[in-house]
Amino acid sequence: MAASEVPATAAHLSAASQIAESEAHSTAGIPVVFLSVLGLALATGLLVWGILAKAGALAVLGVLLYPVSDIGLHGLTAVVPGEARVLQLFGAYRGTVRTPGLRWVNPFTKRRRVSTRVRNHETPIAKVNDADGNPIEIAAVVVWQVSDTAQATYAVDDYPKFVATQTETAVRHVASSYPYDSRGTGALSLRDNADEITERLSGEIAERVRSAGVQVIESRLTRLSYAPEIAQAMLRQQQANAVVGARQRIVEGAVGMVQLALKRLEEEGVIELDEERKAAMVSNLLVVLCSEQATQQVVNTGSLYQ
Repeated sequence: MAASEVPATAAHLSAASQIAESEAHSTAGIPVVFLSVLGLALATGLLVWGILAKAGALAVLGVLLYPVSDIGLHGLTAVVPGEARVLQLFGAYRGTVRTPGLRWVNPFTKRRRVSTRVRNHETPIAKVNDADGNPIEIAAVVVWQVSDTAQATYAVDDYPKFVATQTETAVRHVASSYPYDSRGTGALSLRDNADEITERLSGEIAERVRSAGVQVIESRLTRLSYAPEIAQAMLRQQQANAVVGARQRIVEGAVGMVQLALKRLEEEGVIELDEERKAAMVSNLLVVLCSEQATQQVVNTGSLYQ
């Protein structure tokens, strides 16, 4: 897609979003679980021992060990495959955890779940006027995936809804930029150049959703037709064009066959015909070859000229 075709809104959003994904500090969670449980057991033992032995220092140590062990447990977070955890501390982005499994992070951080699985979105059927002003119905499906969890979380309010809105906008824009049918002009059209149109649609959607940290994997048109109010008229026009094209091919073939027949007759000397009889033979052959119905044979019982 040319630089002039990039939507202005997408460019502005890309300039506005400065946050990029970075890896957050995390460690394996299993050792932390073991140490935290051990700390809780030790704190309980110290507290009971201090009370029974009337040792205030041991009781105080046991009480202090409780929140330390509890904080360790609060830092545990489970990361499943296909998901990530975005860490936020006091309103600031502190990185993303993508490593699957039980991980331990700063227990004071807020952990937001972001799906990194491949998704698809199918747009509703939209009625749009094409480049020629004809109303058409069009729909598309886009396959996408979150590539930057920080931008998906902070650059837009609701990234799935953002992708849906921008996809529908791109579909409408592409549909209104090209005619439905080129009508033999050779120009790009929605029906005749599906691969090129799909490529341009994918490029425009990718530009529009890039600021949300979303990567477009593929997009395809799932519906493309004239609107019901003009569908019959356009169908008759297409049928007429098909009939004209078929007739043209038939006439071209018939003329070639007549030329070949006359040439063979002259080369082999089967019969000599003057210009008037040649014209009559050409007329008869064209009628036979171009007629839609079977022709009736006429047996000439006289001479060639009667």
